[in-house]
Amino acid sequence: MPNIKSAKKRVQVNAVRAARNKAANSELKTILKKANTAIETNSDDKAEAVKVAIKKIDQACAKGLMHKNKAARKKSQIMRKANA
Repeated sequence: MPNIKSAKKRVQVNAVRAARNKAANSELKTILKKANTAIETNSDDKAEAVKVAIKKIDQACAKGLMHKNKAARKKSQIMRKANA
């Protein structure tokens, strides 16, 4: 446990940010799974699910949760799967 005031604050801030990142990554994974199942089952809301997934990927990339190349790769995979 740190003794210096600024180090104590760093620990708290890192914990808050880690929790926020974990929640955002969890939400992103859930949305990607929903999009994949919508594509596989060929449901009526397939296009909407893909649109939401791509938007969330872009948001994750903008927040720094995901590298831009990974985001591009994920979007490409979803679109390729949806168009197949």
